[in-house]
Amino acid sequence: MGNSRQDVVTAALRLLDAWGLDSFSMRRLAAELDVQPSALYHHVENKQELLGHLAARIVGGVRVDDDIVATSHRLRQAMLRIRDGAEVVATATAFRLGVSEFEAELADRTSPDVARTLLIYVVGHTQATQLHRQASELGAIPADPDLEASFDRGLAIILAGSSSPAPVG
Repeated sequence: MGNSRQDVVTAALRLLDAWGLDSFSMRRLAAELDVQPSALYHHVENKQELLGHLAARIVGGVRVDDDIVATSHRLRQAMLRIRDGAEVVATATAFRLGVSEFEAELADRTSPDVARTLLIYVVGHTQATQLHRQASELGAIPADPDLEASFDRGLAIILAGSSSPAPVG
């Protein structure tokens, strides 16, 4: 019996978490599923589309509500659960793949500009956190105990500014 797109995305998430994005390839994914690489292209057009599906899966379970700080923390935790999860979501965000529903829900609660700014901030800070944690675990740098607090300070700055009128000119 063949694999479904969901099977492909699930296996891709497993590989991403085990190997990281730098070592993730369509060939490795095909081997994981015990199929020829060409079989994957029945489910996705290319690796970028697959990254969009991965990002959608990563952010898909994140509840968006009126508590924007809590929503931002839930998004951060969802990305931190998967190795290089923030990098996948950053790529999908840049290419406008797989995270548009989340951004639209956030925009409904704030505004399109605030939603976009928050998404870029949360993804970027989380990506930096993941990179820092990986380097720290390898002993390359000391752990930074301020990562979580700096995330909250940045959110506060963005949300305080989101209620200010836009500058003219």
